[in-house]
Amino acid sequence: MTQRVELATLRDRLTVDGMITEYAVAVDDGDWAAYRSLFTPDGRADYRSAGGIEGDAGKVAAWLAESMRMFSMRQHLIVNRRLSFGILEQDTGDTATVQADYVNPMRFAENGERSSAPDFVCGGRYAFELLRTDDGWRLREVVVQEKWRRLPERTAPAVID
Repeated sequence: MTQRVELATLRDRLTVDGMITEYAVAVDDGDWAAYRSLFTPDGRADYRSAGGIEGDAGKVAAWLAESMRMFSMRQHLIVNRRLSFGILEQDTGDTATVQADYVNPMRFAENGERSSAPDFVCGGRYAFELLRTDDGWRLREVVVQEKWRRLPERTAPAVID
């Protein structure tokens, strides 16, 4: 019996970890239908610490679709994932929380043809809350806590006397 429980927990850990990866890929690829499908019907996201909005997954997906257009390249690297399972209605393992650090190099679309290097990089920590549903694990909440960002150095225009 213990081995079955451990195997189920391992399977859940891998599935939850996969959800975090699918989240990053959906944002990087601009696949907003996939992004929305990762959330529960009442799922929410909060990007306010990074200058964004907070709201239901559909509203946030629409905002992301518009705001991410300015970047021709995005690559979310989500690391140092700390996962714990919780209890919902006395059923152990029906909720999960993940805290994970991120580094997100991006390239402004206006600079896309001149360089392959990112010119905007930010980092911080995600807080994910997940719920086991009839359709499998889904995100109930995503909160971004941006801790730093590096913007491109802008050169001053030449002054003509």
